[in-house]
Amino acid sequence: MPVAIIGGGWAGLAAAVELSSAGIPVTLFESAKQLGGRARSVDWNGLAIDNGQHLMVGAYSETLRLMSRLGTLNSLDRRALDLRVPGFRLTLPRLPAPLHLAAGLLAARGLSAKEKKSAVDFMQALKRCGYRLERDIAVSVLLDQQRQPANLVARLWEPLCVAALNTPLDAASAQVFCNVLRDSLAGSRADSDLVFNRSELGALFPDAAETFITRHGGSVHLGVKVDVLRHAASGYRLDGPDRNAGKVIVAVHPARLPAVLGDLPKLAATLEAVAGYAWQPILTLWLRFDQAIPLPFPMLGLGPGQAPWVFDRNDQAPGLLSIVISAEGPHLSMPPEALRERCLALLRAEIGPLPTLRDWKIITEKRATFACTPGMYRPDNRTDLPGLYLAGDYTEAAYPATLEGAVRSGVKCARLLMDSL
Repeated sequence: MPVAIIGGGWAGLAAAVELSSAGIPVTLFESAKQLGGRARSVDWNGLAIDNGQHLMVGAYSETLRLMSRLGTLNSLDRRALDLRVPGFRLTLPRLPAPLHLAAGLLAARGLSAKEKKSAVDFMQALKRCGYRLERDIAVSVLLDQQRQPANLVARLWEPLCVAALNTPLDAASAQVFCNVLRDSLAGSRADSDLVFNRSELGALFPDAAETFITRHGGSVHLGVKVDVLRHAASGYRLDGPDRNAGKVIVAVHPARLPAVLGDLPKLAATLEAVAGYAWQPILTLWLRFDQAIPLPFPMLGLGPGQAPWVFDRNDQAPGLLSIVISAEGPHLSMPPEALRERCLALLRAEIGPLPTLRDWKIITEKRATFACTPGMYRPDNRTDLPGLYLAGDYTEAAYPATLEGAVRSGVKCARLLMDSL
């Protein structure tokens, strides 16, 4: 009986690539007309852009491993960590860990000697407890307990938290934030690198994955929606494409799980828990100027706290920039023109006069990520039903909703499936 994968986002594609690499052909169904899920390319007047700007780090080991297998690593720009926000800069030198972090924090610009010591003390405290908290609390509470100064929080910890967890400081899971710090800032020197995509996301992973899957005997079906998954005599029946499968990996958006899995009573508790998730948006403002605007670094913060970040996309098209605002906030209720002008003003304040703006576009993913809150329920990849697995960033309990979380979950499902053969 064939292996079916429902969902062609990064989790489903990662599972498909891992299985294909092991000589197990898969049949993948994606309801949209393109692959990529929440990290896909969209057309903007003939230019392929991302539906949202995504940032990777060197600790994304599984994502980078699969990209190496697919031959797309040359589309990445890898840099040593350099966080630049007005009035603040943190650069990690190319020293062995943990010297790179200590040296970077102590040399950070925009922090007093006391604030630098507080940052080092905080990281040391997390290391002493093995980055494990006795109970999960909000990041803001943890920072308060650790007596982190307000300026340090606004310049470093809050931007990192919002960027990584896409959840406001007062609502974000401190345990997941600790996991992120452990595997990035406190990991090896290379783990803290920033990794930027020079091409659109579609070319970076989804398109290459589709080619890989088909070359290894699998098939990809776009615009095919699986309405319901049912029990069959030897496995499962996929209503919609009307196919049978012996083993199934369900890699759809969590909001679609009740529809796809609602006919399987054993999963009722899981579906009920996931249905209670709250969601956080990501807003991306795309700007295209009449000439290139090379930034001093591929990513610049335009203010402290939850302020926007601007990304240099001139490699993709001269004069192309993206400005990203993570999580919920007052920006979501602003008229588009007013938001554009606010972002342009922040950009001018940071880099000076701008060329003529040719075009602009706002893309808002209203359910870009789950709200990564303390103690939230995260289902296991293996379900109580034989041969049925769940893939998606929401299952990867150690991480927030990231590309790496999605990829790791897909790889884990693939390996669980192979172990059952």
